[in-house]
Amino acid sequence: MSSLPPKSPDGPPPPPVVQRVRVCYAKRGRLRFTSHRDIQRAFERALRRAAVPMAYSTGTASEAEYVELGLAERVEPDRLRASLDHALPPDLDILLVDESQGGSLADYLEASVWRIELPEVEPAAAQAAAAAFLAAEQVDVQRLTKNGMRTFDARAAVVELSAPGGPPPVCAILRVVVRHTTPAVRPDDVLTGLGAVAGLVPPVPPRVTRLAQGPLTLLLSHDQGVVPTTPECGASPTSGSTVVAPGVEEPTTGD
Repeated sequence: MSSLPPKSPDGPPPPPVVQRVRVCYAKRGRLRFTSHRDIQRAFERALRRAAVPMAYSTGTASEAEYVELGLAERVEPDRLRASLDHALPPDLDILLVDESQGGSLADYLEASVWRIELPEVEPAAAQAAAAAFLAAEQVDVQRLTKNGMRTFDARAAVVELSAPGGPPPVCAILRVVVRHTTPAVRPDDVLTGLGAVAGLVPPVPPRVTRLAQGPLTLLLSHDQGVVPTTPECGASPTSGSTVVAPGVEEPTTGD
């Protein structure tokens, strides 16, 4: 019996890539609850409407604030940003487009900086809880995933955790630098850990904003007000707030 010939994709091969760009975008308003798959579809439609000369695209990383595009023709990044922003729905905003300097996007995005606002929590209580969390060698938390309940160490991924001082804030605010790991340690895991080691349980849902993501060394700063603001400098601009429910995870790949 003769073997079947190998299958080949229908249609002509894709054009060669002549330029790679990294797009940093934000999910705001109601779109912060939109699934990863729906965001991908929105980008595909926007790329067609904006007539972007695509060769291929790679998946988004982490909380889906970055996407890398391979283009068949060179495009001015500012023009691409304006075209995509116009073609995308409201609350899905293009923040920056920059030409890639090479390397893997996933490897580049090593960590994230999070701001966690804790309404009705005293700053002193947040500071004490942060100190207890950092002093612990291990902080085991549980998260409900698509494969069932999973237990893992939330402490290992947390590089910085602080409650910045200064003028009295309206509520306690935490700043967290978290290394991207597998499984990913998310702000809700940190909050669960704070409850476990210090009994800190926010009386109302916290407000969480990812301020930046990028190379870890560029995200570590003793100046809490300084965050890099361009993709190739190591971080994304502020991407909007959302509310987290501790202990519950939206199904994602890789967890």
